[in-house]
Order: sequence, then C-alpha cells, then structure tokens
Amino acid sequence: MDWAWLQYSDYSAAFLVGLMGGVHCLGMCGGIVSALTFSLPATQRQQLSQSLPLLLSYNLGRLSSYTLAGVIASSLGFAALQWTELNHLRTVLSILAALFMIALGLYLAGIWGGITKIEHMGKPIWKRLEPLGRRFIPINTPLKAFPLGVIWGWLPCGLVYSVLLWTVSAGSITKGALIMLSFGLGTLPNLLLMGTFAAQLQRFLRKPAIKLTAGLLVVAMGIGLLIQALSRYP
Repeated sequence: MDWAWLQYSDYSAAFLVGLMGGVHCLGMCGGIVSALTFSLPATQRQQLSQSLPLLLSYNLGRLSSYTLAGVIASSLGFAALQWTELNHLRTVLSILAALFMIALGLYLAGIWGGITKIEHMGKPIWKRLEPLGRRFIPINTPLKAFPLGVIWGWLPCGLVYSVLLWTVSAGSITKGALIMLSFGLGTLPNLLLMGTFAAQLQRFLRKPAIKLTAGLLVVAMGIGLLIQALSRYP
C-alpha cells in the first residue's frame, strides 16, 4: 500500500490539534492574553491597531519557543538514531509517535483525556521560568510582549508536551521544528481573535460533532502512521 500521502499528515494533524485544542489553550494562556489587552489605556483597548502588535509579538515569542523545543526534541531523537546500534529504533519511535497522535485525537474527540496527566513533567522548570516573566509586566510594548511569549511557551501543557514527544521520532530536526510550528499556528486563531469572533469560533469548536470529527480524523492519521510503522517491523 502506498503511504506517501502520510508524509505531510504530521503537519496537518499538529495544526488540527492546536486548533481544536483551543479551549485548553485559552485556559492556559487566556490570562496573559487578557493582560496584554488590559495593559493598554482604556481608550486604546478597543483599537485593533493598538492591541494587535502586542498580541502578535507575544505569540511570535510563544511560537519561537515551540519551534525551539521541536528542534531540541527532534535532535535528541535524531542523535539516538545516529549513535545507537538499535536497528529497530526508528520503527519503535515511529510507533510511539503514532500512539501519541492517536492519544491526541482521542483527547480532541472528548473520549480520553489522559495526555493532560503529563503536564506535571515541566512544573520544576516552570517554577524557575515563571518569575522571569513577571519582569515584563505591565506588558505595554511589543518589546515586552515578545520575551514574555518566549517564556510562556515553556508553560507546562499536556497538549504541547504530547506533540513535543511526538517530534522525537520526526527523523529530522527540520521536520521536528515544523511539527511544533504547525501546532503553534493552529493555536493562533483562538488566542488572536477577540470579542465576537473569538466567541463564535469557540462555540463552533465546542460543538460535540466538530470535536468528534476532528478528533477521529487525527486518530485516523495516527492509525495510518501506526500501520505504516508496523509494516516495516520484521
């Protein structure tokens, strides 16, 4: 069977996970997004030209951290493939990646939320990073918003960690970085849109049928990758 179509499924699945996980993202980062807006004078809060530069700068910093994390995780996986003599390590990593994709799909579909349990992995690191972010508050300029976004990109998050573990099996540093970037881009609509548009998008994403369809699509991609990986296993 030709599995060539799956070569880009990692990026589309990562984007879909970020988009459909938007409610979770708002729970984690919504407070900072609100702080970005309320750092402005009351007369400027409703002006898109005033708030958008702060939001864009913050999210650019956040996506930079996601991409860097993807580089680090995929580098470790790539190094393991190059430096070990485990002939089947690539297959094992591919199987793990497929399983994580399936788990993420089940989470999006509202069937199983076990991936959120891995958030505690990053809490020790976050305890050291979180105080650094306070130095940039009030967030009244893009130059303050960007480094805050860089720091906030390392906030313990089950979705982020699951996609990050998935990049370990990417096979190349570039692919790992692009998977994390795709995930980050998927989170943007929920964190950039405000007011009526944000509420409409959130209502749409919360619809059970939409969540189930998107989740099962990611599960299907994961199953396809799992079958592909298992087909290479002797």
